[in-house]
Amino acid sequence: MKNHSRIRLAGMAAIALASLPGSPAFAQTTAPEFAAIFGDHAVLQRGEPLTLWGTAAAGQSVTVSLGGRTADTKAGADGRWRVTMPAMTAGGPHTLSVAGAKGSGGITLQDIMIGDVYLCGGQSNMAFPARLSTGAWSDFPANPDLRFVNIQLVSEAAIQSDLQRPVEWKVVTPKTAGDASAACYYMARTLQRTQKVPVGFIGSSWGGTTIQGWIGASSLKSLPAYVKGLEALADMASDRSKAMADEARRHEQWWDAHDPQAKAQRAWSSPGFDDAAWPSLTPTGSWKNAGAAALADFDGAAWFRTTVTLDEAQAQAANAVQLGPIDTYDSTWVNGVRVGGGSTAWVWRDYAVPAGVFKPGRNVIAVHVLGGGSGGGLTGLPEQRGIKTADGQFIKLSAPWKYQLGMRSKGLSIPPAPWDVPTSFSTLHNAMIAPLAGYKFKLAAWYQGESNTGAAEEYETLLPLLIADWRKTFAQPELPFLVVQLSSFGAVAAQPGPSNWAQLREAQARTVRNDRHAGLAVTIDVGDRTDIHPAQKAVVGGRLALAARALAYGEAIAPGGPEAAGVTRAGEDLVVKFKNAGGGLRTYSAGHAIGFEACASAACRYVLAVAQGDTVTLKGANQPGTTHVRYAWADAPYVNLYSTEDLPAAPFEMSIMDK
Repeated sequence: MKNHSRIRLAGMAAIALASLPGSPAFAQTTAPEFAAIFGDHAVLQRGEPLTLWGTAAAGQSVTVSLGGRTADTKAGADGRWRVTMPAMTAGGPHTLSVAGAKGSGGITLQDIMIGDVYLCGGQSNMAFPARLSTGAWSDFPANPDLRFVNIQLVSEAAIQSDLQRPVEWKVVTPKTAGDASAACYYMARTLQRTQKVPVGFIGSSWGGTTIQGWIGASSLKSLPAYVKGLEALADMASDRSKAMADEARRHEQWWDAHDPQAKAQRAWSSPGFDDAAWPSLTPTGSWKNAGAAALADFDGAAWFRTTVTLDEAQAQAANAVQLGPIDTYDSTWVNGVRVGGGSTAWVWRDYAVPAGVFKPGRNVIAVHVLGGGSGGGLTGLPEQRGIKTADGQFIKLSAPWKYQLGMRSKGLSIPPAPWDVPTSFSTLHNAMIAPLAGYKFKLAAWYQGESNTGAAEEYETLLPLLIADWRKTFAQPELPFLVVQLSSFGAVAAQPGPSNWAQLREAQARTVRNDRHAGLAVTIDVGDRTDIHPAQKAVVGGRLALAARALAYGEAIAPGGPEAAGVTRAGEDLVVKFKNAGGGLRTYSAGHAIGFEACASAACRYVLAVAQGDTVTLKGANQPGTTHVRYAWADAPYVNLYSTEDLPAAPFEMSIMDK
């Protein structure tokens, strides 16, 4: 059986890397079980053949029962079984059971409902809990027909056949609802009220992650830029020691290319190196705030070393080192063995350590840090650093750290490993999406993009790839897919200029326009320019529900608010025609719409915009050389153009249509 890499989240941002079996030890299983996604209170998709699966002893006969129907099958040699049962109509509650032949046991799940199931994925704004949303203190009525489950945060180098347990379906009550994804909860609650069927929603999201981690390797490898990284990831799945050794060599090559002293300093990672002459400190934040004159204005690389004494039992049980967050790039060794490295300042370093590396007596931990220019060093608290053991102990690293400065530098970055969360390739798909294959969904909702704003052009390739990949994973080629467009955050604009956030919004909008089974929820008006996590999630959920009613439920309504359909010249003016304007466009707090720009190639200027009916006339904007029009083109624009249904016009960039 092959080994693979498993990365888990500890607290809100810690990552652990461990070598664990690639699949459960099915041969040891006697009683049949369901896969982890099936549990008490689960909702199964109505109107679709129901696929049910799980594990049993190899070759064991199993019988599955649901709502008075049964199906028989046998577990394969790998201990997995799978059956398909006829579609069912909405209703319940039902019992769902699996039993082995000749009294070999089984399991019965209670309170199973048939209805509609939604999959909600993305990064922190999808993970944002309902209890923190605006108005949440009084807004969680009990609803036995609304259920949810949050998938554990797990990253895997290889595709997983099952989710990491425990996985718990919860019925919505005033006590449970606060733990649900806010955007997903408000969408699901709205739709459950209009559709009047049981609704279940599955939250599979991870804060700060890039879209690349959520796309399966079979799809991502179609892009040449990812092939080499995916090959390294495959090595991590099949031979962790080789992958780690290759990654160590890559880091050495990077340091050799950027630091003339790198080869000489390599000995500083050795347990036998004498660091007695190095100064000491106990890091409690960035090195610039450590109170040491040499560090106060230092940008560049530094080494840190500390020791921990273990008795024989502790050394045998020790299997990880936790260092907390590090700003920004690190390589970490235990007794001269490289155990990991990271590349994101807010991510905790929580590295698995192979058996036999820790020794009874003195153990040396060495960390080579390249500061990112915002502080540098081991930026967490001392109590966050320690040794973890297989039996649950946490042995604090209480000794002071020795440190030594290396090269001065600014603006350098070390490319991350392809398994490093939050910028990993495919690993979140492997652990948090692929194990759901077989479950059927009414729709999927995606709320992500903040972590990809530096590469909007690439996102226009990656987002359609993700949508196609998920549809392939779930064997639902027309699965309705709802995209939450980025809200406003960051710098306001006093003059027209470039905006990474605006470019990514446009990439999202173009993806949706090119996919007849996709919808866009515009949120430009409910952001917070000082907080990347705006709390108005009830509004976001309501707009997702509106798109769902049109796309997933076939209602004869517009899926959203006003969208620019074309720009034409009209004498000295430009005229923007909108669709989905409802009863007409209107402007708030002014007799004109703000945020419109007329552009001549890269040079843009604000223009006076007057809304009437379903058009906006840009007064005097048709000047020589004008090529295109932009609206709300800034990281955090102010907007006031709405439909009479109180839906904001979508930001856009559009070329002028010349007759």
